Amino acid sequence: MKTSIKIFISALTATALLSSCIKEPLPQASFVTADQAANAPNAFQNFVSACTLLTGQFTYSGSDYSPYDFGYPSFFLQRDVMGQDIVCEDSGSEFFSSWYSCGVALGPQYAICQIPWTYYYGWIKDCNNVIKMAGEEPSDLQKAGAGLAHAMRAMFYMDLARMYGKTYKGNPDAHTVPIVDETTTLESGTNNPRATNTDMWTFILSDLDKAENLLKGYSRKDIKDVDTTVVFGLKARAYLTMEDWANAELYAKKAQKGFSPLTTEQYLSRTSGFNSATSQNSWIFACGNKSDDPNILANDADSSWGAQMIIESTSGCGYASNYGAPKRIDAHLYSTIPDSDIRKKCFIDPAIDESASLEEAKAALSAYSDYPEQIITCADASASGTVGCLSVKFRNAGGVADNQYVGFCVDMPLMRVEEMMLIEAEAAAMQDEARGKTLLENFGKLRDPNYTVDRIASLRDQIWWQRRVELWGEGFATFDIKRLNKGIVRSYAGTNHPEKYRWNTETPPQWMDLCIVQTEGNYNKAVTNDNNPTPIAPSEASPEHVW
Repeated sequence: MKTSIKIFISALTATALLSSCIKEPLPQASFVTADQAANAPNAFQNFVSACTLLTGQFTYSGSDYSPYDFGYPSFFLQRDVMGQDIVCEDSGSEFFSSWYSCGVALGPQYAICQIPWTYYYGWIKDCNNVIKMAGEEPSDLQKAGAGLAHAMRAMFYMDLARMYGKTYKGNPDAHTVPIVDETTTLESGTNNPRATNTDMWTFILSDLDKAENLLKGYSRKDIKDVDTTVVFGLKARAYLTMEDWANAELYAKKAQKGFSPLTTEQYLSRTSGFNSATSQNSWIFACGNKSDDPNILANDADSSWGAQMIIESTSGCGYASNYGAPKRIDAHLYSTIPDSDIRKKCFIDPAIDESASLEEAKAALSAYSDYPEQIITCADASASGTVGCLSVKFRNAGGVADNQYVGFCVDMPLMRVEEMMLIEAEAAAMQDEARGKTLLENFGKLRDPNYTVDRIASLRDQIWWQRRVELWGEGFATFDIKRLNKGIVRSYAGTNHPEKYRWNTETPPQWMDLCIVQTEGNYNKAVTNDNNPTPIAPSEASPEHVW
């Protein structure tokens, strides 16, 4: 449904121009000047903390409690469901089907188009505030905070560049998004063009270089803070996208130092599986929900990552558990995972749907969950009514299933050592196939003792397959599809994608280049006539692909 958006322009601490979706115009009395904010007690550290406040708040919708308004991890799903690896039930936009169905609702005149603009430029504003306050030569007390702000700003622009623009390689002049930094003024913001890939990635690397320099010798307080290891990981991602293979390999190796991949027990844990930043040594960077977060306290905690991804909540709440919106793995991708690969146990075998009795089904589901009856409840609420391909990768915090206010207070991975290992393998393979093959085989055997590299299939495609399975649901699918110039396949014999969304493309689908919200064009004349096309969903299913 088309929704009007009220826009205001405010001079930020960094004097940046932003357009935001709000319920009412801000009264004059509600403004705090930049000087007042900067001179408040603990002001600098408060601004630094804001840069990593990535989840838990109703940033977009205020008090509307939109199910997808829970911060950075929401964008994992928005991006991933645009492809093929996550199957959404045939339901409303609250179940992420606006992104899955990829139609005009993502166009510049619609409210959903505003979501990434509000979130990302809000986070960028927070980073600009810190960088502006610290100045060109930060004091010793401000170096770490300034370094964090540069690193986070680079991460946000890296996401935006890949969400709004063509991939870097082969498209140096393609347009991304306007760069708003600590020097942007209201006047310059009204004529601020979309940066080219060349300019954007130069800016990103400059921020990361500054972050690395400022964070030298800094020991972070926890995994939700930023240190040079996080910067190395961000550099590895940037150089991977740019196909600077030597530097991608170098920084991916640097980011791995001190970390180790998840063990089988950790990967499949029913109490701490993909919900705890401290229960293992794999996660390099994370965010998380706390018990006093608005997203947890309000709306039965249903506006949260846990509500969307955890299917074992017996409390009666949760979109995935009880409201008919579980996220499933694509049936074909599931079928390509060997039984000897431990990751297959993160997804429920479709054969269980053929059980002779309810008791037989419960017994089979016990191999995946301590709550087999809840898995059946979850399935019954869904459009398909099946348990096949449901995900149990993400578990309730501490295994607490009967209280979503506890169970949904989970951590979420933003960077894992396994991602760095796969970047290293791909970067090595593109320089020396034999070296890349060895790295890939060593990685594969972590998950499947029988794994061997296929001598026929492309080594890069095999690494992509590992990324699809290993990082499922963690926000990389769209980025990889665009980076590798892949299409999507939803229509094939035995597909579990809903009938009206069974589309195949040979190249990255047009809807993966997000539209800039119209209100930005209203105030920034440089982008008024420079936008990506409004997505038009295919009118019918594609012919079945033959594997």
